Amino acid sequence: MAEEAKTASSGSFSIAEARKWVVENKLRTVGGLWASGIAGSVLYNMRKPGEKMSVKIIHARLHAQAFTLAALLAAAGVEYWEHSSNPTKKDARQPL
Repeated sequence: MAEEAKTASSGSFSIAEARKWVVENKLRTVGGLWASGIAGSVLYNMRKPGEKMSVKIIHARLHAQAFTLAALLAAAGVEYWEHSSNPTKKDARQPL
C-alpha cells in the first residue's frame, strides 16, 4: 500500500505497473475502453451537421460494436499472453 502511495505521489508510472493493473482489472479495462470509444463516437457523429439523427445513431452503434470487439480481442490477447508467458502457473479453471 505504501508503494502505491509513493508511486501516486511521485507521478511516475511504469509500463510494468500498468500491465499489472490491466491484468488484475481486465473487466475495468474493457469497460473503460468501451465507454471511451462510445463517448468518442457519439461526439464525433454529433459534429457532422449534414446527417440525419438516425444515421448518426446507426454510425455510433456500429462504432460501439467495433470498439466492443476490439476491447474483447485485446482482453483475450492479454489473457493468452499471460498464460503463455507463465507456463508453470496452473489455471484454476482447468480440471485436474
